[in-house]
Amino acid sequence: MCGATATAVTALLAIPELVNKLGLSYRTSVELNNLIDKALPGRPSFQCENLTIGGEDLQFHYRDIVPCIRALFGNPEFAHELVFAPERHYTDAERTCRIYSEMHTGDWWWSVQTSLEARNAGATVIPLIISSDKTQLTHFRDKEAYPIYLGIGNIPKGTRRKPSRSAQMLIGYIPTTKLTSITSHAARRRALANLFHSCMAKVLEPIHAYGEIGLAMLSGDGTWRRCHPVFATFVGDYPEQVLVTCTYRGRCPKCLVPANQLGNYTHFPARNHVDAIDTYISAGEGIRQFRAACRKAGLKSIFRPFWSALPLVDIFISITPDVLHQLLQGVVKRLTAWLTTILGAAEVDARCRSLPPNHHVSLFPNGIASLSQILGKQHKDICRFLLGLVLDVALPGGQLPSRLIRAARALLDFVYLAQYPSHTSKMLQCLEDCLARFHENKDIFIDLGVREHLNLPKIHSMLHYRSSITLFGTTDNYNTEQSERLHIDFTKDAYRATNRKDEYTQMTAWLERREKIRIHTAFIEWQQQRYPTSSSTLMTSTRPPQVGMRYLKMTQHPTVKAITFDELAASYGAVDFQDALADFIALVNYPGASVATLRTRAADTLLPFRSVPVFHRIKYSSSETSEDSEIVDSAVIRPEQKDARGCTVPQRFDTVLVRGKHQDVMLGRNGNRIAQVHVVFQIPTKVVHDVFFHDAPTHLAYVEWFSPLSPTPDINHLMYKVSRLMDGGRRRAAVIPVGSIIGSVHLIPRFGPVTPDWNSFSVLEQCSIFYVNSFSDQDNYLRFG
Repeated sequence: MCGATATAVTALLAIPELVNKLGLSYRTSVELNNLIDKALPGRPSFQCENLTIGGEDLQFHYRDIVPCIRALFGNPEFAHELVFAPERHYTDAERTCRIYSEMHTGDWWWSVQTSLEARNAGATVIPLIISSDKTQLTHFRDKEAYPIYLGIGNIPKGTRRKPSRSAQMLIGYIPTTKLTSITSHAARRRALANLFHSCMAKVLEPIHAYGEIGLAMLSGDGTWRRCHPVFATFVGDYPEQVLVTCTYRGRCPKCLVPANQLGNYTHFPARNHVDAIDTYISAGEGIRQFRAACRKAGLKSIFRPFWSALPLVDIFISITPDVLHQLLQGVVKRLTAWLTTILGAAEVDARCRSLPPNHHVSLFPNGIASLSQILGKQHKDICRFLLGLVLDVALPGGQLPSRLIRAARALLDFVYLAQYPSHTSKMLQCLEDCLARFHENKDIFIDLGVREHLNLPKIHSMLHYRSSITLFGTTDNYNTEQSERLHIDFTKDAYRATNRKDEYTQMTAWLERREKIRIHTAFIEWQQQRYPTSSSTLMTSTRPPQVGMRYLKMTQHPTVKAITFDELAASYGAVDFQDALADFIALVNYPGASVATLRTRAADTLLPFRSVPVFHRIKYSSSETSEDSEIVDSAVIRPEQKDARGCTVPQRFDTVLVRGKHQDVMLGRNGNRIAQVHVVFQIPTKVVHDVFFHDAPTHLAYVEWFSPLSPTPDINHLMYKVSRLMDGGRRRAAVIPVGSIIGSVHLIPRFGPVTPDWNSFSVLEQCSIFYVNSFSDQDNYLRFG
């Protein structure tokens, strides 16, 4: 079948009378493209500059950055969201505890604003967020692209993260070449680095004059402001950071730590931007003197770094943390490999296969030891259960596992805290405490022979997270995950739209046309009032992290219309269903009655039905309305069954957290409790008023209780222990309203030697002691972490 190529579009338009019937003003794809190019407004066009390096002819496609800044700052879609001045947010009226979230809550913006205001009042800072990263265009890795992206800190981070909002722009494609004509490896590396800096300098050159004196810009709300575009942050992985700062691999791009002390918990002096510029000024004194000065300063001999002429910039401060590559694909990847070496691949995989399922936890039925080419998302998934794999590990030589568990817990705590969308001063201290706890216990990896040293740049990089958050806001302002996502829209999709010949010319033309179509679509939607036109400032949330609101969502109709009590006992494991339901009916009909009275009333309750409609899933959404809501949590409750192909689908009865006020009064305890859900059902409509004296909950759940949480978490792994709650040799069960279920909870079994018959779908029945997994999702981390 023919795809939507230019030829296909022309063939479609050639259908007799189609153009006339639809009233179109074009008859071929060429005419359509010409119409888009000439008639529709768009963002700044790309320019092309020819370069010759090492005998190779290259093309540098880029945009004028000032019109790009104007396009973002003046976009009416962002008018009600733009931020024009820095702010300080606090958790208390006494202003003793700061909150850091958006870029304008950090200290960098305050510092630049104060500097500009001292010269000329009325300045509006536009923090420029520049990112670059090479990406593959083909599966065979024979073609690469090197895009440069632009964002501004005035637009909230939530908007910048959404590709559909087009709040970040592609401003250039750096030429990709191997320069094989240069035979010297060192000279080739220098030539490639100089090419990068020359291209970046060309893109950023227009802002040199405006950083300090400013220029008039029209914001989306129609107001003219004196704006100062200032290079704020560079977003890139470690090789990009080293390239930008002209430092060497294996060294820190932000401070002067020696290579053999990268694993120490010691803060070293920051690199000095002024000293670096002075070093590069010596380039005019001769090549030998220049290279000697660079070596002495620990810098590469780049002829003219792009940041050397930028105003109000400290390039070493502008290098920001990279959660994706430093933590997820760096620290977590290393920790996983170390723990696999210690436990053994077979044991790690066996434990992975024995983890119970959960909405937030991805299972790895084949284990994780043999995984390769792991993406950031998979490392996030591994983080959710990694600590649980080593809770009761036996170390060689009879060593106690406490140091290993503490080190792993500290690293995972740091990874989780570093990703919070807002931080308080106290939480930043907790972040620092996690790092200190890791360094107190890290030598266990050396003692066990896993590592000879821990002098790794990614381990060292954690020392700089706290300072970067206080300067530029939380890490989701500058995470490379955003640029990885932009590669799809601005690079990979653009390349697929070409004929693979002179691709960059076609890619830039395709991007310009797509932007014009999007702007025209937004204009039509504005005319039809499909999005807000208010120019009032949108206040973004800068509260400390807290458990999010969840809204119960049940399907309108049950999964199974009628299941008998006997089948509930046989297939769903609800062996005490009738007794538990009788207890609940008595509790609802006789509120405030004593325990003895409730027992009597329950014993006298007769159920005028023998089957109930059953639901196999409880869902929780982020919003009460169906619009803009997403499923943020769920619990699955289903017996063993066959799928459409006749294959067996194992049973699954998830564990949940239940509000204390709806507990079985027989338990005699308050507080939230953990339970395993076996049945979600309704009382048949025809008899509901015969059963209850008053209104009763619509959806009910038959659950089996676990013991209350241990009074304190374990001293090493900091997880709470629970066990099956038994009553006369039977599991304690109850019927509760589904509305009393807060959400799902993931339990990690106490492994010991893993028995061969344990698996993800049977372990909850076969194991009796568990630990509450605080890493399953952010809400449970806040509850149990």
